[in-house]
Amino acid sequence: MKSMRLIMLMGLGLTVSACAAVDVPTRNAPYEQLPDGAVAAPAGYELTQVERQPIPTAAVGQVAIAASRAATDDASTGLANALTIVPGQAPVSVNTVTVLVPRALKVSEANRYLPRGDIVWREDPIGDRHAQVQKIVQAAIVQGVTPLNGPASVDVVIQVKRFHALTEKARYTTGGVHSITFDLVLKNPKTGENVVPVREVRADLDAFGGQQALQAEARGLTQKVRITNHLAEVIRQELTNPEGYKNASLGFFQVLNNI
Repeated sequence: MKSMRLIMLMGLGLTVSACAAVDVPTRNAPYEQLPDGAVAAPAGYELTQVERQPIPTAAVGQVAIAASRAATDDASTGLANALTIVPGQAPVSVNTVTVLVPRALKVSEANRYLPRGDIVWREDPIGDRHAQVQKIVQAAIVQGVTPLNGPASVDVVIQVKRFHALTEKARYTTGGVHSITFDLVLKNPKTGENVVPVREVRADLDAFGGQQALQAEARGLTQKVRITNHLAEVIRQELTNPEGYKNASLGFFQVLNNI
C-alpha cells in the first residue's frame, strides 16, 4: 500500500512540474532568418536610389547677339583703343550676353517701405524671383548692346548684386528708388579671359509713387518697362564712354537704401 502511494505521489509531482514550464511569448522570441526570396519585391517594383539633382547656385541665361557687321578677333587691341575713343562711339561688338543672379541673394516679400533684402520685385506673380530678375536684366542688356558695332568682339557677363524695386506700399504712396547694382566684365570670346577688370556698376533709378505711378502705368510705363529701358541705357554708356556710367544722385531715399 505504501509503495502504491509513493508511486502516485511521484506521478503527481511530474505532472505539476510539466505544467509549470513557461512558454516564451512570440513577441519576445528572436526573429527567424527568412530566406531572401521571401522579401524580394515583385518584378517591376524594385526599389531604386533616386539621384539628387544639384541645386543651381544662380539663375543664369545667355543670349547670342547677331553681329551687325564683322568684328575683329583681337578684343584686347580694340578695348585698348577705347581709351582714346570719341564718347558715344562703340569700341566693341557684343557676341553674347550672360546674366547671373546668385541664389545667395536674399529675397524679401515683406510689404514695407524699405524691406531688408537683396531682391525686391513685385510686378510679376509670386514665384522664382531670382529667375524673374534674371530675365529682366538680360532683356535690358541685350536691348542696350545689340546696336553696338565696334571693331572688337566681346562677351558681356553680368552678375547681379542687388535688385531692389518698390513694394506695393511704397509704390502707391511715397515712391522711392529702384536700387540696382551689378558687376560687369568683358571677356574674349575665344579664350574666355577677361579683357578688362571687373567693374561694379550702380544703376539707381527714380521710382514713381502714388498718383505719378498710376499715371505712368496708364501710359504703359510700368516698373519693368522703366527699369529695362534704364539698364539698356546704362550698359550702352558703359561700353561707349571711357568713363562709363555715372550713377545719379537721388537724395534721401537713395541714402536709406544704402544703409
